[in-house]
Amino acid sequence: MNSSQILFGFLGLFFGILTGLLLSIPLLIFYDLKFIVFSIITGFGYAGAIFGLKKAQTIKIADILWIIKKEAIWEEPKILDTNVLIDGRIADLVELGFIKGTLLIPRFVLKEIQYIADSPDPLRRAKGRRALDVLQKIKSAEKIRFEIVEKDIPEIKEVDIKLVEITRILKGTLITNDLNLIKIAQLRGVPVLNMNELAQAMRPPVLPGEVLKLFIVKEGKEPEQGVAYLDDGTMVVVEEGKQYIGKTIDVVIHSVLQTGTGRMIFGKPKAEASEPHHEV
Repeated sequence: MNSSQILFGFLGLFFGILTGLLLSIPLLIFYDLKFIVFSIITGFGYAGAIFGLKKAQTIKIADILWIIKKEAIWEEPKILDTNVLIDGRIADLVELGFIKGTLLIPRFVLKEIQYIADSPDPLRRAKGRRALDVLQKIKSAEKIRFEIVEKDIPEIKEVDIKLVEITRILKGTLITNDLNLIKIAQLRGVPVLNMNELAQAMRPPVLPGEVLKLFIVKEGKEPEQGVAYLDDGTMVVVEEGKQYIGKTIDVVIHSVLQTGTGRMIFGKPKAEASEPHHEV
């Protein structure tokens, strides 16, 4: 017998005996039928024990404790996926206090990270070990509660779908930067925090007419264009900037284009932009 059968068996026996005793009180008071009373109590006790054992086959102690723990302890549960841990920015957000409540990682996600960390491919192995370091950093943070979720859905083999279903069951929010996983979560009506969208929202605004000091890295696709990058990785296309490759110059921004993948900024060297135009 497992622990659930023992517990529910004793509970069924106890409530069965109690019910039989309460029903037998009139027989004891008015008729003094002890043998019949004993038979009733024994019968109800036996029936209660059998009922408890049958219930133990469908109700597990671990599930009950899991539900109680979720309702009593977990606040605003946020579930992490593999990609967001490999990315690593989540640890900084936790340390700065932008993410609060409880952070959860399912056991099957942790196994996937461990599998990547043990990969023979050096690049994948480095990513897996980075994810484990980020996980350790989050675990030691004081501003959140961190737990590993043991619950699994064996009938679902696909990790992404399983992760979305776990998040839905926990009524939590999924934190990821995986576009495919985001689409699956949106189809299932699961709340998602997209790390890439957050990064784009936190980029400082760049306005037309603003002057930026930029290092021209390479030539652009069009003739005479140069390419530079902001600190956050945003590409700046500098017209007439090819001649300044390898130099840091002042660039006057004249347009900002928002695309589906981010921003593209266009500018011109200040020296070129400020040159007077002579009429012919």
